[in-house]
Amino acid sequence: MNSAFKTLAFIARLLARLPLPLLHVLGSGLGWLAYWTSSSYQERTHVHLQASGLCPNPTLYRQALHTAIAGGGQAVTEAVKVWFESERMLLNMVQCTTWGVVEAAQQQGRGVIFLTPHLGCFEMCGFYLAQQFPLTILYRPSKNKLLDQLMAVGRLRGQAVLAPANLKGVRLLFKALRRGEAIGILPDQVPSVGEGQWADFFGRPAYTMTLVSRLQHTTGSPVVMVFAERLPHGQGFYLHCEAVNANPLDARSLNAAIEHVVQRAPGQYLWGYNRYKSPSAAASQALL
Repeated sequence: MNSAFKTLAFIARLLARLPLPLLHVLGSGLGWLAYWTSSSYQERTHVHLQASGLCPNPTLYRQALHTAIAGGGQAVTEAVKVWFESERMLLNMVQCTTWGVVEAAQQQGRGVIFLTPHLGCFEMCGFYLAQQFPLTILYRPSKNKLLDQLMAVGRLRGQAVLAPANLKGVRLLFKALRRGEAIGILPDQVPSVGEGQWADFFGRPAYTMTLVSRLQHTTGSPVVMVFAERLPHGQGFYLHCEAVNANPLDARSLNAAIEHVVQRAPGQYLWGYNRYKSPSAAASQALL
């Protein structure tokens, strides 16, 4: 490891020692800073939340907007906590009363496809699942090499295996499912050209991955949606686990499943994420 990475990892480990309530306060400030310094991020947050139809009156909209702005920064600061805090401390932060959904899926013996959208603390989902059983996680490497190293070190905890978002990584996912193991995917990440289809997401066309459908069709693996809801005042997280029963899980059904779970905590969705962007060669398909 080079000196720059060692310094970055040292700072991250120091931050991870801070109490979660304090990290969430710092994250809130970071979220508002990002919101006020990026006009494109600000516009996306407003437009996406308004178009969702989840806030039927100005009061609910304002509450969800403020929560979403703060949550964007909290997702960053809490990620450091998840990556470098002790495993025992992190497990004590999680409550879950729906684990039976996971056990029922595992009993089928065909592996499990876990979907963790940009909702709540999605880093906690991967950590928690990998503490219970082998989990191969699909991820898109960062263009920043130092950050990519930090993410890799932080996410390789428990029984986690990282699979890059390329052909090699997809093969790792198929192999894991055929061994009867679990995999994790961010289902609302915009795929590359040729790896998705246009389908409505909260009433607007979004280029949506088809990988989940291919994995389900080929392996017969059950699909479970998981998200870690932030509890008030840094009290920890509540892990929601829901079976996704659509079969086949095409692009529209996938988006519908994400919409359903986002309705549980609209303010904790990452509305500033550029979900509706068009990969260049896919743009013309939106008109078909």
